[in-house]
Amino acid sequence: MTDVNEFRFATNVFALESAGAFAGRCRRIEALGYDTLFAADHLGVAAPFPTLVAAAQATERLRVGTLVLNAPFWNSELLARDVATTDVLTGGRLELGLGAGHMKWEFDEAGIGWEPIGRRVDRLEALIDGLGRRFAEGGYPQHAELRAGMGLAPLQPVQRRGFGGTGPPLLIGGTGDRVLQLAAERADIVGVAGAVQVPGQAPGVLRIATATEADERVRFARERAGARADRLEWQVLVQAVVVTDDREGAARALLEHYGPMMSVEELLDTPFALIGTVERMADQVLRNRDRYGFTYYTVHGPYLEAFAPALERVRMLGG
Repeated sequence: MTDVNEFRFATNVFALESAGAFAGRCRRIEALGYDTLFAADHLGVAAPFPTLVAAAQATERLRVGTLVLNAPFWNSELLARDVATTDVLTGGRLELGLGAGHMKWEFDEAGIGWEPIGRRVDRLEALIDGLGRRFAEGGYPQHAELRAGMGLAPLQPVQRRGFGGTGPPLLIGGTGDRVLQLAAERADIVGVAGAVQVPGQAPGVLRIATATEADERVRFARERAGARADRLEWQVLVQAVVVTDDREGAARALLEHYGPMMSVEELLDTPFALIGTVERMADQVLRNRDRYGFTYYTVHGPYLEAFAPALERVRMLGG
């Protein structure tokens, strides 16, 4: 893992076409200078852990992670098995991202009960506790005789950074008070989500957060982290990247397409969208580090090529 004050850049998986095409795409992501490839935990997209193993096998240094798993979908014992297996098969390149879940329709389709956010965060916290216990225990006692007789090592994560030094780095992402407080207290990487639930709409109907909202959410999380704050890595998911000489026109076009969620000026100021020339975007990334502490940037897969020159420029300027 890098120093938390240095920039890291990531993208995520949007679609799978074929094994060969995916491997080639992963190699392209690595060649462009990205540090991490994330997989989501949504119905209708690729299952996260097989995808991450395939990505690591196709590349040499690319880290892989989940952004983020829906905690109520998972049992800690079964998830611990997947996490340990993936960390081993990726050579210790896994970053485990967890969240409380926000798309009600996915819960409905999966036959998993939709609960209020407080109960979902309870499940997230219990999942973290369960994973920590499993990673720390060094294998099931029921297997002890078998392991001893056959000289087998227990299945455990390769990394020893997260979960109190027993597992891979832990990323917790969200926007609500309880999720961010849990992240501040337990995570190695705090993901400040750039999508906010639209009041009065069905769960999962979201809008991009403003810079003012990001200021408040980061301030809240840093206060809860206390002395840990400067040791944590602060991650941001960028919702849109538009390379243009006409920032105002591009912002206006986005708002016309997605709806009037904020003013043009607010969209140009938010850290969750990068609009402008390569030089302007790189400057915004650097300024956002000073304003929010964000050093771990993730851009959606469709924008990875557009953002790559800005990524390179940030590093050239000392990031």
